[in-house]
Amino acid sequence: MKGYYFITEHRLSLAGVMSDTANALKAGATVVQYRRKSGSSAALYAEALELRALCRSALFLVNDRIDIALAVDADGVHIGGDDLPLPVVRRLLKPGKVIGATVRNWDEAVRAVDEGADYLGVGPIFATATKEDAGRPVGIELLQEIRKEFKLPLVAIGGVNLANAREVITAGAEMICAISAVVGAPDVEHAVRAFQNLFAENEYARKEK
Repeated sequence: MKGYYFITEHRLSLAGVMSDTANALKAGATVVQYRRKSGSSAALYAEALELRALCRSALFLVNDRIDIALAVDADGVHIGGDDLPLPVVRRLLKPGKVIGATVRNWDEAVRAVDEGADYLGVGPIFATATKEDAGRPVGIELLQEIRKEFKLPLVAIGGVNLANAREVITAGAEMICAISAVVGAPDVEHAVRAFQNLFAENEYARKEK
C-alpha cells in the first residue's frame, strides 16, 4: 500500500462516484474505499458491485458495511470504533481479506495492531469538515509515534491537502487521503496525480540521501 488512498464521497462529488473512481484509478490510485452513509442496502449493493468491477487493478474496500463487502466479494473492509470488533470481522471474512481500522489515539492504535489490523487509518490529522464525527485533530505527532513503534501501513486522513501533504508523508504515512481536495476538484485525475507526485518526490529524495 503506497500513494493516494481514494475514498468515495457522494456529497462533494461533482461528476459522480463512478466517474471519480475511474479517474482516480487512471491517476494510479491503488486503493479504493467505498464509503456511503445513506441509501438502502439494495442501492449500496448495486453501486458497490459496479465499483468492484472498476477496480480490477486496485484494492477495493468497503467502509463499515461488512454485509456489502461480503455480497460483492470486496478485497476487504475498513472499520471504525463504532463498528463490529475487528476479531469478529476477521471471522466473518474469507482468509486473506484486508481489514483496516481507524485510530484516533495511541491506545486505539495498539489495540488495532494487537487484534490483527492490516493497516491503520490515522486521523483526523488536521481539522476537517468532510466527516462530521471526525473528532479533534490528532496532529502529525500521533502518526510519528505509531510509525516509530509499528511497521504496518499507515493512511493519513483528515484535513490533508497539497500544502501540508509533504509533512504528513515525511512523518511516516505510506498513503494519504484528501477527500475534499480531490473529490471536490473539477479534475479528479489531475488532483490525484498531484498527490501521487509528492510520493514520487519523497522517494527520490530518500534515495538521494
